[in-house]
Amino acid sequence: MSILHNYVEIAAMILFGIGFTTLLLHRNMIKKIIGFSIMDCAIFLFLAAKGYIEGRRAPIVENGVQSVEAYINPIPAGLVLTGIVVSVSVTAVMLSLTVRLYRRYHTLDIDEITQRCRMEDEPDIISIGNNDGFIEGQQMLAENGKEAN
Repeated sequence: MSILHNYVEIAAMILFGIGFTTLLLHRNMIKKIIGFSIMDCAIFLFLAAKGYIEGRRAPIVENGVQSVEAYINPIPAGLVLTGIVVSVSVTAVMLSLTVRLYRRYHTLDIDEITQRCRMEDEPDIISIGNNDGFIEGQQMLAENGKEAN
């Protein structure tokens, strides 16, 4: 088989590479989701190309022809359709989580979101200077919490 005969598979591999590099190299969450979707499309294209056999028809019996050699295998097409449904669902969940992250952190940069998330998990220790020295912010917050109750 020559390279020209497998041009669809080669296109699928190139698309997968583009999606994978987009997923790895960009910090923007939306771009990562787009890269993931490109990878999905590449896989579906590859499966559809592998399921097609030149010269054969869809597995619908016509004119009484029941020979297996006359039809293509319908399983790859079914797998592709199932994969598309799952892919759309996963993409919708990723986009909804991205919207939630943006509303909370006001950024789509994954590094900034991670940094802000870590800052939320760390205890609040703020040093405030006064005449006697430094008072830790944690003690001050505890005192303010008692006064507010």
